[in-house]
Amino acid sequence: MYEIFQKYLDEKTELTQQESERIQSFAIIKKLRKRQYLLQEGDVWKYDAFITQGCVRTYTVDEKGSEHVNSFSIENWWTGDRESLMMQQPSRFNIDAIEDTELVLFTHENFELLCREIPAFNNMVNTILQRSFIAAQNRIQASLTLTAEEKYLNFVNKYPGFASRIPQTMIASYLGMTPETLSRIRKQTAKK
Repeated sequence: MYEIFQKYLDEKTELTQQESERIQSFAIIKKLRKRQYLLQEGDVWKYDAFITQGCVRTYTVDEKGSEHVNSFSIENWWTGDRESLMMQQPSRFNIDAIEDTELVLFTHENFELLCREIPAFNNMVNTILQRSFIAAQNRIQASLTLTAEEKYLNFVNKYPGFASRIPQTMIASYLGMTPETLSRIRKQTAKK
């Protein structure tokens, strides 16, 4: 499992053998079964987490029991609750596995230490954070300006493999629509 993370590092940055070994020395391997929590609302998130296999969702549950999906994360993506991590406050989110999932975790203290010790690793992390910020901006803009059909088409084009891996009810929640609306849109777009 760690080999997948090492391959990711090799593709994203140049590290010496010693730097790679240092990073690996702090890695914690975690396996989740389908529907198992990585984080539950009310707990404080303490890790930087990289997915080597599987898929997770980050979501909230409102007072009526309805789920609101904030994001999905798959292989070669990072996941977690940045607000809880940085502010050291209880999370508003749940993160659970949509399918069996394997992750490489780093305690945030060790992750920060690696960033200080290994400039190339730090540069990679900063690039990832910048791209995450841009993705969040684009998601907000899409949710404010696109029609329901445009949101769905944007989602399918941007994340082509997600529709076959993620239940439609979760996709509907992510897009801010009812499952019935999503079903209708899918039927309409299939006819085009």
